[in-house]
Amino acid sequence: MLGSKKGGFGAGGNTTLVSRDTTVVGDVHFTGNLDVEGVVKGNIIAQDGKDALVRVIDKGRVQGEIRVPSIVINGTVEGDVYASKHLELASKGRVKGNVHYSLLEMAAGSEVNGSLTHTEVSEGAREKSPDPSVAVAEARPGKGGGGSKAVPLKS
Repeated sequence: MLGSKKGGFGAGGNTTLVSRDTTVVGDVHFTGNLDVEGVVKGNIIAQDGKDALVRVIDKGRVQGEIRVPSIVINGTVEGDVYASKHLELASKGRVKGNVHYSLLEMAAGSEVNGSLTHTEVSEGAREKSPDPSVAVAEARPGKGGGGSKAVPLKS
């Protein structure tokens, strides 16, 4: 779960690390990946139009708002969270604030003290939509081996 590379989850580019014994005071604006093992006292904001990933790792803590397309939380966030693509709350993840997400994964043991609000994916962040005119293969048991038959979708 944490740190796994799933198709389309994460951001390419450079990784910035806020290490375990580091405290950053002020807002952090970034592109690429940001790993927080220490403390950030301020907002974390990804540059508009860029793919970005923030990971709040195990004992990491953020005291402020997070506005990033893809987020993995396995530490503590005290503030609202906005994930326009994907949010993963790992087993030690704690959020004290409202969560706005497009796609959400929550592991057993994770915690949200606030509201969960689903938001629609914006066109810029949406991955390729399925083509509604594509036929679907449906397996139908029958005589002669039970092969599959293409069945067109009905509108």
